[in-house]
Amino acid sequence: MQAVSSKINGIDTDALKNVMTEVSKQPAKGKAKFQVATQWKGGATSETRVRGFEIGGQHVARDFSIKTDEPTELLGSNTAPNPQEVLMAGLNACMTVGYVTGCAMHGIELESMSIETEGELDLRGFLGLDDSIPPGYREMQYTVRLKGNGTPEQFRQVHETVMKTSPNYFNMASPIRMKPRLVVE
Repeated sequence: MQAVSSKINGIDTDALKNVMTEVSKQPAKGKAKFQVATQWKGGATSETRVRGFEIGGQHVARDFSIKTDEPTELLGSNTAPNPQEVLMAGLNACMTVGYVTGCAMHGIELESMSIETEGELDLRGFLGLDDSIPPGYREMQYTVRLKGNGTPEQFRQVHETVMKTSPNYFNMASPIRMKPRLVVE
């Protein structure tokens, strides 16, 4: 007799249920702290390093870098995505985890899943040319495409859950209190 796998869409649903149970019993285990450090590399180029994160009070080492640049039309050298594209990629990636996991928890096997996001900003705000124009987006639009063995109602439920529980959806849809600190060396 073959054992039934708890993996759906590459997500171990039994492991996820165990994590949910542990965090429910001990909320401190669910505290996750992320941080990055970015250095200017010349011109409009920067490199962001990820050295680790904390979960449940434990440090987990990681080592990644994310390079950003601007297109030549915005005075960059066009060697990497710009910060706006990385922002949208972070939003999409976070929501993707939510959709894939949500579908797995509903027993939905996905054939494909994608998110397309766009937004328009007015450079007059960024350039400080008009104080009435914000430097960022007033709105962003995104389209989620799901294909799998779920019903339209199941996909709608997963969609609602993602909008309710995705950290980056929340971060983009709600104001975040920013606490800047300047150090002049």
